[in-house]
Amino acid sequence: MADFFATYGSLIVSMVLGALVGLSLYLPLMTGQLSLASPGFYALGGYIAAILSTKVFTSSSSLFPIPLLLLEMLIAGVICGLLGVIVGIPALRLRGIYLAIATIAFVEVLRVISLNLDITGGAVGIFGIPQPFQTPIEYLWIALPLLLISMVLFYRLERIRVGRAFIAIREDELAAGAMGIDPTYYKVLAFTLGAILAGIVGAISAHFLNTWNARQGTFDSSIIYLTFVLIGGSRTFLGPVVGGMVFTALPEILRSLADTGGLPNWLAQFLRDGRLIIFGLLIVIGTIFFPQGLITPDIFQRRKIMNKRTAKGAKGAK
Repeated sequence: MADFFATYGSLIVSMVLGALVGLSLYLPLMTGQLSLASPGFYALGGYIAAILSTKVFTSSSSLFPIPLLLLEMLIAGVICGLLGVIVGIPALRLRGIYLAIATIAFVEVLRVISLNLDITGGAVGIFGIPQPFQTPIEYLWIALPLLLISMVLFYRLERIRVGRAFIAIREDELAAGAMGIDPTYYKVLAFTLGAILAGIVGAISAHFLNTWNARQGTFDSSIIYLTFVLIGGSRTFLGPVVGGMVFTALPEILRSLADTGGLPNWLAQFLRDGRLIIFGLLIVIGTIFFPQGLITPDIFQRRKIMNKRTAKGAKGAK
Protein backbone atom coordinates (compact mmCIF):
# COMPACT_ATOMS: atom_id res chain seq x y z
CA MET A 1 0.00 0.00 0.00
CA ALA A 2 2.88 2.35 0.79
CA ASP A 3 4.32 1.74 -2.68
CA PHE A 4 0.92 2.43 -4.25
CA PHE A 5 0.57 5.81 -2.52
CA ALA A 6 4.20 6.66 -3.31
CA THR A 7 3.56 5.97 -7.00
CA TYR A 8 0.06 7.38 -7.41
CA GLY A 9 -0.13 9.89 -4.54
CA SER A 10 0.31 12.92 -6.80
CA LEU A 11 -2.35 11.63 -9.19
CA ILE A 12 -4.85 10.99 -6.39
CA VAL A 13 -4.41 14.52 -5.00
CA SER A 14 -4.65 15.97 -8.52
CA MET A 15 -7.95 14.13 -9.02
CA VAL A 16 -9.38 15.65 -5.83
CA LEU A 17 -8.20 19.13 -6.85
CA GLY A 18 -9.67 18.58 -10.32
CA ALA A 19 -13.03 17.75 -8.76
CA LEU A 20 -12.91 21.01 -6.77
CA VAL A 21 -12.09 23.06 -9.87
CA GLY A 22 -14.99 21.37 -11.65
CA LEU A 23 -17.30 22.44 -8.84
CA SER A 24 -16.09 26.05 -9.19
CA LEU A 25 -17.13 25.97 -12.86
CA TYR A 26 -20.43 24.25 -12.01
CA LEU A 27 -21.63 27.14 -9.84
CA PRO A 28 -22.17 29.66 -12.69
CA LEU A 29 -23.66 26.86 -14.78
CA MET A 30 -26.31 26.41 -12.09
CA THR A 31 -27.68 29.76 -13.23
CA GLY A 32 -27.28 28.87 -16.90
CA GLN A 33 -24.15 31.02 -17.38
CA LEU A 34 -21.37 29.53 -19.53
CA SER A 35 -18.51 31.15 -17.64
CA LEU A 36 -14.94 30.07 -18.38
CA ALA A 37 -13.34 32.36 -15.80
CA SER A 38 -12.42 29.64 -13.29
CA PRO A 39 -8.84 29.16 -14.64
CA GLY A 40 -8.21 32.88 -14.12
CA PHE A 41 -9.30 32.81 -10.48
CA TYR A 42 -7.48 29.50 -10.02
CA ALA A 43 -4.26 31.05 -11.33
CA LEU A 44 -4.77 34.19 -9.23
CA GLY A 45 -5.23 32.13 -6.07
CA GLY A 46 -2.04 30.23 -6.84
CA TYR A 47 -0.08 33.44 -7.38
CA ILE A 48 -1.37 34.86 -4.10
CA ALA A 49 -0.23 31.76 -2.21
CA ALA A 50 3.10 31.63 -4.04
CA ILE A 51 3.90 35.28 -3.37
CA LEU A 52 2.83 35.16 0.27
CA SER A 53 4.73 31.95 1.04
CA THR A 54 7.97 33.01 -0.67
CA LYS A 55 8.06 36.73 0.18
CA VAL A 56 5.85 37.39 3.21
CA PHE A 57 5.28 34.26 5.30
CA THR A 58 8.91 33.19 5.42
CA SER A 59 9.61 30.39 7.89
CA SER A 60 12.85 28.86 9.15
CA SER A 61 11.28 25.43 9.71
CA SER A 62 11.71 22.65 7.16
CA LEU A 63 7.95 22.44 6.51
CA PHE A 64 5.67 25.37 5.78
CA PRO A 65 3.24 25.85 8.72
CA ILE A 66 -0.27 24.54 8.07
CA PRO A 67 -1.96 27.58 9.74
CA LEU A 68 -0.21 29.86 7.25
CA LEU A 69 -1.42 27.68 4.38
CA LEU A 70 -4.98 28.00 5.68
CA LEU A 71 -4.49 31.77 5.98
CA GLU A 72 -3.30 31.89 2.36
CA MET A 73 -6.38 29.95 1.28
CA LEU A 74 -8.57 32.46 3.13
CA ILE A 75 -6.80 35.48 1.60
CA ALA A 76 -6.94 33.95 -1.88
CA GLY A 77 -10.65 33.21 -1.48
CA VAL A 78 -11.44 36.76 -0.30
CA ILE A 79 -9.46 38.48 -3.06
CA CYS A 80 -10.88 36.23 -5.77
CA GLY A 81 -14.38 36.77 -4.37
CA LEU A 82 -14.00 40.56 -4.50
CA LEU A 83 -12.65 40.38 -8.03
CA GLY A 84 -15.51 38.05 -8.91
CA VAL A 85 -18.02 40.70 -7.85
CA ILE A 86 -16.19 43.42 -9.78
CA VAL A 87 -15.98 41.32 -12.95
CA GLY A 88 -19.32 39.58 -12.55
CA ILE A 89 -21.58 42.64 -12.36
CA PRO A 90 -20.78 43.91 -15.88
CA ALA A 91 -19.89 40.54 -17.48
CA LEU A 92 -23.03 38.69 -16.40
CA ARG A 93 -25.21 41.08 -18.35
CA LEU A 94 -24.03 39.03 -21.32
CA ARG A 95 -25.43 35.63 -22.19
CA GLY A 96 -24.40 32.47 -23.94
CA ILE A 97 -21.40 32.60 -26.22
CA TYR A 98 -20.87 36.30 -25.52
CA LEU A 99 -20.34 35.60 -21.82
CA ALA A 100 -17.98 32.74 -22.68
CA ILE A 101 -15.91 35.07 -24.88
CA ALA A 102 -15.85 37.76 -22.18
CA THR A 103 -14.65 35.34 -19.51
CA ILE A 104 -12.02 33.88 -21.85
CA ALA A 105 -10.80 37.45 -22.38
CA PHE A 106 -10.67 37.90 -18.59
CA VAL A 107 -8.48 34.79 -18.28
CA GLU A 108 -6.18 36.05 -21.04
CA VAL A 109 -5.90 39.49 -19.42
CA LEU A 110 -4.79 37.91 -16.13
CA ARG A 111 -2.33 35.70 -17.99
CA VAL A 112 -0.75 38.62 -19.85
CA ILE A 113 -0.53 40.67 -16.65
CA SER A 114 1.20 37.80 -14.84
CA LEU A 115 3.67 37.49 -17.74
CA ASN A 116 4.71 41.14 -17.40
CA LEU A 117 4.99 41.62 -13.63
CA ASP A 118 8.20 41.13 -11.67
CA ILE A 119 6.36 39.97 -8.56
CA THR A 120 4.87 37.01 -10.46
CA GLY A 121 8.20 36.02 -11.96
CA GLY A 122 7.22 36.88 -15.51
CA ALA A 123 7.22 34.00 -17.98
CA VAL A 124 9.42 31.91 -15.69
CA GLY A 125 7.04 32.07 -12.75
CA ILE A 126 7.66 31.46 -9.08
CA PHE A 127 9.77 28.47 -8.05
CA GLY A 128 10.63 26.85 -4.75
CA ILE A 129 7.21 27.32 -3.13
CA PRO A 130 7.60 25.82 0.37
CA GLN A 131 5.96 22.51 1.15
CA PRO A 132 3.66 22.01 4.16
CA PHE A 133 3.87 18.19 3.82
CA GLN A 134 6.68 15.71 3.30
CA THR A 135 4.91 13.61 0.64
CA PRO A 136 2.32 14.50 -2.04
CA ILE A 137 -0.33 12.12 -0.67
CA GLU A 138 -0.40 14.10 2.59
CA TYR A 139 -2.09 16.97 0.73
CA LEU A 140 -5.26 14.90 1.08
CA TRP A 141 -5.41 16.15 4.67
CA ILE A 142 -6.32 19.54 3.17
CA ALA A 143 -7.85 18.72 -0.21
CA LEU A 144 -10.12 15.81 0.75
CA PRO A 145 -11.90 17.57 3.67
CA LEU A 146 -12.35 20.61 1.43
CA LEU A 147 -13.95 18.41 -1.24
CA LEU A 148 -16.24 16.67 1.26
CA ILE A 149 -17.30 19.98 2.83
CA SER A 150 -17.93 21.44 -0.63
CA MET A 151 -20.05 18.43 -1.63
CA VAL A 152 -22.15 18.74 1.51
CA LEU A 153 -22.63 22.46 0.91
CA PHE A 154 -23.56 21.86 -2.73
CA TYR A 155 -26.00 19.15 -1.68
CA ARG A 156 -27.69 21.61 0.67
CA LEU A 157 -27.45 24.45 -1.86
CA GLU A 158 -29.45 22.51 -4.44
CA ARG A 159 -32.27 22.10 -1.91
CA ILE A 160 -32.57 25.53 -0.31
CA ARG A 161 -34.09 28.75 -1.62
CA VAL A 162 -30.85 30.12 -3.13
CA GLY A 163 -30.14 26.93 -5.06
CA ARG A 164 -33.70 26.75 -6.33
CA ALA A 165 -33.40 30.34 -7.50
CA PHE A 166 -30.22 29.36 -9.39
CA ILE A 167 -32.05 26.49 -11.08
CA ALA A 168 -35.09 28.65 -11.88
CA ILE A 169 -32.87 31.20 -13.62
CA ARG A 170 -31.17 28.43 -15.56
CA GLU A 171 -34.45 26.98 -16.77
CA ASP A 172 -36.18 30.26 -17.67
CA GLU A 173 -34.74 33.61 -16.63
CA LEU A 174 -37.82 35.61 -17.67
CA ALA A 175 -40.16 33.36 -15.71
CA ALA A 176 -37.84 33.51 -12.69
CA GLY A 177 -37.85 37.31 -12.84
CA ALA A 178 -41.64 37.32 -13.06
CA MET A 179 -41.73 35.26 -9.85
CA GLY A 180 -39.76 37.91 -7.96
CA ILE A 181 -36.26 36.41 -8.34
CA ASP A 182 -33.52 38.94 -9.10
CA PRO A 183 -31.49 37.26 -11.89
CA THR A 184 -28.55 39.68 -11.70
CA TYR A 185 -28.10 39.22 -7.95
CA TYR A 186 -28.16 35.44 -8.08
CA LYS A 187 -25.96 35.20 -11.17
CA VAL A 188 -23.33 37.42 -9.56
CA LEU A 189 -23.63 35.40 -6.35
CA ALA A 190 -23.03 32.11 -8.19
CA PHE A 191 -20.14 33.62 -10.15
CA THR A 192 -18.55 34.96 -6.96
CA LEU A 193 -18.89 31.68 -5.07
CA GLY A 194 -17.23 29.89 -7.98
CA ALA A 195 -14.41 32.45 -7.97
CA ILE A 196 -13.85 31.94 -4.23
CA LEU A 197 -13.65 28.16 -4.59
CA ALA A 198 -11.30 28.39 -7.59
CA GLY A 199 -9.00 30.78 -5.70
CA ILE A 200 -8.83 28.48 -2.67
CA VAL A 201 -8.01 25.48 -4.85
CA GLY A 202 -5.33 27.52 -6.64
CA ALA A 203 -3.69 28.35 -3.30
CA ILE A 204 -3.45 24.64 -2.44
CA SER A 205 -2.24 23.74 -5.93
CA ALA A 206 0.61 26.27 -5.81
CA HIS A 207 2.15 24.49 -2.84
CA PHE A 208 1.33 21.08 -4.26
CA LEU A 209 3.06 21.79 -7.60
CA ASN A 210 5.96 23.64 -5.94
CA THR A 211 6.01 26.10 -8.85
CA TRP A 212 3.51 28.50 -10.38
CA ASN A 213 3.47 30.33 -13.70
CA ALA A 214 1.13 31.77 -16.33
CA ARG A 215 0.51 28.34 -17.88
CA GLN A 216 -1.79 27.50 -14.97
CA GLY A 217 -4.52 29.84 -16.24
CA THR A 218 -4.94 29.58 -20.00
CA PHE A 219 -7.65 28.97 -22.58
CA ASP A 220 -6.52 25.34 -22.74
CA SER A 221 -7.29 25.03 -19.03
CA SER A 222 -10.77 26.44 -19.67
CA ILE A 223 -11.49 23.69 -22.20
CA ILE A 224 -10.25 20.99 -19.84
CA TYR A 225 -12.34 22.28 -16.91
CA LEU A 226 -15.35 22.66 -19.16
CA THR A 227 -14.96 19.00 -20.07
CA PHE A 228 -15.15 18.09 -16.37
CA VAL A 229 -18.62 19.61 -16.11
CA LEU A 230 -20.17 18.99 -19.52
CA ILE A 231 -19.22 15.32 -19.70
CA GLY A 232 -19.47 14.59 -15.98
CA GLY A 233 -22.85 16.27 -15.63
CA SER A 234 -24.14 19.83 -15.45
CA ARG A 235 -27.38 19.18 -13.57
CA THR A 236 -26.02 17.86 -10.27
CA PHE A 237 -22.90 18.57 -8.24
CA LEU A 238 -21.79 14.93 -8.48
CA GLY A 239 -21.22 15.37 -12.22
CA PRO A 240 -18.27 17.80 -11.91
CA VAL A 241 -16.82 15.74 -9.07
CA VAL A 242 -16.79 12.53 -11.09
CA GLY A 243 -15.83 14.35 -14.29
CA GLY A 244 -12.97 16.18 -12.58
CA MET A 245 -11.53 12.98 -11.15
CA VAL A 246 -11.91 10.91 -14.32
CA PHE A 247 -10.57 13.50 -16.75
CA THR A 248 -7.69 14.43 -14.45
CA ALA A 249 -6.64 10.79 -14.51
CA LEU A 250 -7.31 10.39 -18.25
CA PRO A 251 -3.97 11.88 -19.47
CA GLU A 252 -2.07 9.46 -17.24
CA ILE A 253 -4.15 6.58 -18.56
CA LEU A 254 -3.45 7.69 -22.13
CA ARG A 255 0.28 7.91 -21.40
CA SER A 256 0.22 4.41 -19.94
CA LEU A 257 -1.51 3.14 -23.08
CA ALA A 258 1.06 4.93 -25.23
CA ASP A 259 3.89 3.21 -23.38
CA THR A 260 2.50 -0.24 -24.08
CA GLY A 261 4.33 -2.05 -26.84
CA GLY A 262 2.97 -2.80 -30.28
CA LEU A 263 1.34 0.57 -31.01
CA PRO A 264 2.29 2.57 -34.12
CA ASN A 265 4.52 5.54 -33.36
CA TRP A 266 1.92 8.07 -34.58
CA LEU A 267 -0.77 6.59 -32.33
CA ALA A 268 1.51 6.51 -29.29
CA GLN A 269 2.51 10.13 -29.90
CA PHE A 270 -1.13 11.14 -30.28
CA LEU A 271 -2.07 9.47 -27.00
CA ARG A 272 0.73 11.34 -25.23
CA ASP A 273 0.23 14.82 -26.70
CA GLY A 274 -3.30 14.91 -28.12
CA ARG A 275 -5.31 15.22 -24.92
CA LEU A 276 -6.86 18.56 -25.91
CA ILE A 277 -8.04 17.07 -29.20
CA ILE A 278 -9.48 14.09 -27.30
CA PHE A 279 -11.17 16.40 -24.78
CA GLY A 280 -12.65 18.46 -27.62
CA LEU A 281 -14.02 15.34 -29.30
CA LEU A 282 -15.50 14.21 -25.98
CA ILE A 283 -17.26 17.58 -25.57
CA VAL A 284 -18.76 17.30 -29.06
CA ILE A 285 -19.83 13.68 -28.61
CA GLY A 286 -21.08 14.28 -25.08
CA THR A 287 -23.21 17.29 -25.96
CA ILE A 288 -24.83 15.29 -28.79
CA PHE A 289 -25.55 12.01 -26.99
CA PHE A 290 -25.47 13.14 -23.33
CA PRO A 291 -26.64 16.78 -23.29
CA GLN A 292 -26.93 16.78 -19.48
CA GLY A 293 -23.75 14.76 -18.89
CA LEU A 294 -23.21 11.21 -17.79
CA ILE A 295 -24.50 11.82 -14.25
CA THR A 296 -27.94 13.38 -14.01
CA PRO A 297 -30.33 13.81 -11.05
CA ASP A 298 -32.77 11.22 -12.41
CA ILE A 299 -30.12 8.49 -12.28
CA PHE A 300 -30.80 8.08 -8.58
CA GLN A 301 -34.56 8.15 -9.13
CA ARG A 302 -34.28 5.39 -11.73
CA ARG A 303 -32.14 3.38 -9.35
CA LYS A 304 -34.77 3.71 -6.60
CA ILE A 305 -37.48 2.58 -9.02
CA MET A 306 -35.40 -0.44 -10.06
CA ASN A 307 -34.77 -1.35 -6.42
CA LYS A 308 -38.50 -1.14 -5.68
CA ARG A 309 -39.30 -3.33 -8.65
CA THR A 310 -36.67 -5.86 -7.58
CA ALA A 311 -38.09 -5.88 -4.05
CA LYS A 312 -41.65 -6.41 -5.37
CA GLY A 313 -40.43 -9.21 -7.62
CA ALA A 314 -38.71 -10.92 -4.67
CA LYS A 315 -41.90 -10.68 -2.60
CA GLY A 316 -43.98 -12.06 -5.47
CA ALA A 317 -41.62 -15.01 -5.84
CA LYS A 318 -42.11 -15.86 -2.20
